[in-house]
Amino acid sequence: MKIPGLSFSLKRAVGISALKQKVSKATGIPMTKQGLERKIGGSITKAVTGKKKK
Repeated sequence: MKIPGLSFSLKRAVGISALKQKVSKATGIPMTKQGLERKIGGSITKAVTGKKKK
């Protein structure tokens, strides 16, 4: 039985999430699939159009 409003994440408890955030901030490269796709897509758009994305 689930308790509403209570959840547990092993990754957060162990500290994996915080480590990934620190690495991402230091390198400037996102660790998530969605973030990486956005970064690559923005780079391609900027290279093709020669304009910065707002």
